[in-house]
Amino acid sequence: MPDLTKHRMVTAVVGLADRHGRPARIRGPRRWTDLFVPLAVVSFLLVLVSGVLLAFWFEPSMRPVVYTGDYAPLRGVPMSEAYASTVRISLEVPGGLLVRQVHHWASLVFIAALSAYLLRTFLAGAFRGYRRMIWLILLALLVLSIAEAYLGHSLPDDLQSGTGLRVTEGYLLATPVAGTWLSWLVFGNEFPGDQIIGRLNTIHVWVLPALIIGLGAVVALLVYRRWRASSGVDGDPPRRYAVRMGGLALLISGGIVAMAAAVQVNPVWLWGPFDAAQAPAGSRPPWYLGFLDGAVRLMPPWEVGVFGHTLTLSVVIPVMVLPGVLLGTLALYPWFEQWATGDRRDPDVLDRPRDLPVRTGLVAAFVAFYLVLWLAGASDVLATLLHIPLDPLVRFLQAAVVVAPPLAFWAAKRICLGLRLRDLEELRHGHATGIVVVSAEGGFSELHRPLTAREAQRRAPREALVPAGAGAAADPAADPGGIPNPRYRADRRRAVAARFYFADLPGNRAVSGDVQVKEHG
Repeated sequence: MPDLTKHRMVTAVVGLADRHGRPARIRGPRRWTDLFVPLAVVSFLLVLVSGVLLAFWFEPSMRPVVYTGDYAPLRGVPMSEAYASTVRISLEVPGGLLVRQVHHWASLVFIAALSAYLLRTFLAGAFRGYRRMIWLILLALLVLSIAEAYLGHSLPDDLQSGTGLRVTEGYLLATPVAGTWLSWLVFGNEFPGDQIIGRLNTIHVWVLPALIIGLGAVVALLVYRRWRASSGVDGDPPRRYAVRMGGLALLISGGIVAMAAAVQVNPVWLWGPFDAAQAPAGSRPPWYLGFLDGAVRLMPPWEVGVFGHTLTLSVVIPVMVLPGVLLGTLALYPWFEQWATGDRRDPDVLDRPRDLPVRTGLVAAFVAFYLVLWLAGASDVLATLLHIPLDPLVRFLQAAVVVAPPLAFWAAKRICLGLRLRDLEELRHGHATGIVVVSAEGGFSELHRPLTAREAQRRAPREALVPAGAGAAADPAADPGGIPNPRYRADRRRAVAARFYFADLPGNRAVSGDVQVKEHG
């Protein structure tokens, strides 16, 4: 069998690194969580390739036509040219349905992989130092990818996607002061107008992909520069890495294509063309936007009058305020955690979820909040499947969206604290073997096996400075001479934040008035 590492294609891929004259190594995936990035990259490439192929047959026009194709149930039905071309791609163009399904599934996998990678990054604390810029870019990539997927979902102009655009128009109209102008800016006329598909296609095909590729290139450049500055002694040679990643890309591509061939998604020919006077039963948004629809369903019907105008809080809060608060909190959190914890460690030293239980608890609370809203987005479907009344289900979800996040935070934090205590116990006494022995005096004890160096390293707590306040009070408001401390209030706020993070950690002890050190005892 020929040596693939010497193939000319592999040599071309890694030629840039070779020209630098540097025998550096590249670390490949070692854990299952390391597969999120290759999964996102490969799925995005599949989206691009399949999208280019679909562009040859798709007609982004709302010009009315009468369908005369092979699908008998729609023959003679008036529809837009966009919907007619979508049906033709699905049922008449050879391989068109497979390409459509690959395009759809790859976009869903891309969003899921990017979301999972962001979750893993947050849990590991991989947003310190230079990684903060990468964190912000990844958040922007997630927002752009969701917008890109939603615009592509709306292009076929079928009854499902058209209903989604009708809901979007309602959200735009609910915008305070500028709602009517925003609706006119997007649709160009009274809904649905005759321009929206063309506008969405331009943004979907040209604008958003260019932004996603540009931000992805910035992330790749930052990672490459960091790799060039590192020692590069751990990992595979560039040629072997290229071969391994090429094989992984083929496996991922094959999995997505197989999923597209076996699992039907978005059969637009069953929904029919969009009609503003109709709405399909059980209509629901794509999964990545289900939490917004769930927030609207759970929000009480509140309205207030402001200067003679009605402000619909039942739409403004869940659709405009909630996403802004979530994104702003995620974007600013790295700076808040650094301010509260005083963490100045090497950004490449990552944490296990148990190393900072409060951060893991926050992730659990966010996931619980998101899942409750996501389930609420399909509350009518759940009520039908479970054969329960809709109103009690909605009341239960309204209570759960308030109660579930604190419970998830508390449970995750206690679990992480328990795991830390177990690690400390194993560091002191070794690993329990389950073998009980009887001493000469008749006492019972369990044998413990000493930890290996690798096991001890994995269980050793990460050393870090802890700001004053993790169990200790801040500096006094004034010194013994009566001179006030100008930073007393700021130090007190920081002490409260630090106590929130570190008060329950085992082994903390005060060292001075400025910092504390985690004691590994």
